[in-house]
Amino acid sequence: MGVLALAIKLDSPGPVLFIQTRVGRNGKHFKAYKFRSMIPEAESLKPQLEALNEADGPIFKIKDDPRLTRVGRFLRRTSLDELPQIFNVFKGEMSLVGPRPALPEEVERYEPWHRKRLQALPGMTGLWQVSGRSNLSFDEMVMLDIYYVENWSPGLDIAILLRTIPKVIIGEGAY
Repeated sequence: MGVLALAIKLDSPGPVLFIQTRVGRNGKHFKAYKFRSMIPEAESLKPQLEALNEADGPIFKIKDDPRLTRVGRFLRRTSLDELPQIFNVFKGEMSLVGPRPALPEEVERYEPWHRKRLQALPGMTGLWQVSGRSNLSFDEMVMLDIYYVENWSPGLDIAILLRTIPKVIIGEGAY
C-alpha cells in the first residue's frame, strides 16, 4: 500500500486517502476509506458533470471521468483504490463480501424495495461486482444485492471472492 500511496502523492497534489461517509448495515453511517483517484476538488465539480452521468437510478458514474488522475485511472481499473477499505473491515463496518456501500444521497433516493440491500454489511466485493459491475443498471445491481442478502452463506462468499480475482485482473466493468 505504501507504493500506491507514494504514486498518488507524486502524481497529484492532495491527500492520499479519500474519506467519505457511506451507509452501512441497517442504514448506519460510517467513514469509508479509499485511495484518492480524483483531483482534490472532484466533489465540487460533480454538479457541472451531471449531464455526463452514464448510470441510472441514484448512482453517478462517468466512464472516462475527467476528474480522475493518471494514477487514479489505474487504481480504478484494477480496483486498488478500494484496498484501504480493509481498515473498514477490521473495524467491523464492512465485510470482504457484501453489497456496495452506498452514499447517503443515493439512499435518500431509494425506492422502498431498494432498502433491503442495507440488511447486510457492505463489502469490498460483492455479487454485483462479479456479475457485470458498472455495465449493469441500478435496479439489476439492487436485485443482485437482495439475492445476496436472502441467500447468504459462507459458500456464496467464497464463490464471490474466487470470482473477484479474475474480474480485478481483467478490469471488467471497472470505471
